[in-house]
Amino acid sequence: MSGVEIGFIGIALMLAAVCIGVHIGVALIATSIICVTILANPTLAMRMATAAANDSIRDHLFSVVPLFVLMGILVSVSNIGRDTFDVMQALLKRLKGGLAISTIGANAVFAAITGISIASASVFTRVAVPEMIRHGYDKRLAVGVVAGSSVLGMLIPPSLLFIVFGVIAQESVGRLFIAGIGPGLLLTAVFIATIAIIVRLRPVIQPVSNLGDSALPSETTRSLISKGLPIFALIFLVLGGIYGGIFTPTEAGAVGSAGALAIALMKRNLSLKQFWQVLIETGQVSVSILFLIMAASLYSRMLAFTGVPTQIGEFILGQGLGPYGFLMIYILILLLLGAIIDSVSIMLIVLPIVLPMIGIYQFDLVWFGVITVIAVEIGLLTPPFGISVFTVKASLEDKTITLGDIFKGTIPFMLGMLFVLMAVVAFPQIALFFVQALS
Repeated sequence: MSGVEIGFIGIALMLAAVCIGVHIGVALIATSIICVTILANPTLAMRMATAAANDSIRDHLFSVVPLFVLMGILVSVSNIGRDTFDVMQALLKRLKGGLAISTIGANAVFAAITGISIASASVFTRVAVPEMIRHGYDKRLAVGVVAGSSVLGMLIPPSLLFIVFGVIAQESVGRLFIAGIGPGLLLTAVFIATIAIIVRLRPVIQPVSNLGDSALPSETTRSLISKGLPIFALIFLVLGGIYGGIFTPTEAGAVGSAGALAIALMKRNLSLKQFWQVLIETGQVSVSILFLIMAASLYSRMLAFTGVPTQIGEFILGQGLGPYGFLMIYILILLLLGAIIDSVSIMLIVLPIVLPMIGIYQFDLVWFGVITVIAVEIGLLTPPFGISVFTVKASLEDKTITLGDIFKGTIPFMLGMLFVLMAVVAFPQIALFFVQALS
């Protein structure tokens, strides 16, 4: 067999292994070693694995992963999510669907200091869903809002997916963060508009009792400032530092972690035991991500060794699809994979294959990164995998709400994400405007 044939067989075996439950990192490493061994010898396979492990994570850029993970976990344990929801609730409660809109706004703000969608889904399921149900909202709408708006965590910078994309594609993480601003704001606006349309078309699902949004307890100006100031100070510190050119993303992660720790200590929400658990969780998440990056590096080298990316590129060019034809097929593949595996795994599998095509079609790599992140994030809401949906279900106190209810509740938000995805494809300046303005 030729190298290309072995490469394709390796990809098929790796996908089969992932589908039956093998860890994506293990599947990538095992497939890569087997393919190189067949093509050459075990010695070369081991040397390639050693080189991938050494080269992939020794760069100081990789310190941005544990730093932003640490900041996100500290923010989660310090009850900043609840404070954010309280502030948004006080500002928006008199609007129709005010609590639902408040949840979206709080998710957007929370996303700017965590970068992890799952954290948002977990926090606001406990905070927002009981409040919405108590005030007369339809249960399906309540859980749909939380699960749907949680995806903002991976689009609005800082974003863990942008970090992963930047590492794999060797693109500036800072530029990717900036590129996420426009699409993130647009997606937030689309979600809010979705709520406004839903409550207008179906008034029965919004509060109908005398316990409506306007009956929510009032916050004093002082309490709003005390709750809101630390949140917006942290956002300004991290994102302002990156966009203003004061910090690199890695430095911003360190500063943000220190700021989040200071807030947690000031709020007295962090004991020594909790801090130790935060460090352990940070280590577990960071090691998992770095292991995946190392596995992806070996996988990329194996693919290059077999010649698969070149073969695929030649095949696509021969079909006469054109740039946007290729892009539509790429997006469709991401959406299909999103139904069965997680976002990071999709990027690790697909990007090494398609990145060589970027230069051929002369796509802007930052714009392509934004499209990739939006597309794979839709998978967070797509059955049967839908990890955000499962996170909401696991965090619910009301066990009468089924997985089917949550999936149905997220449909309007999935449609909103598809709209934003197509808008970014059609109008690249949505993603590139701030990048060009700040460069």
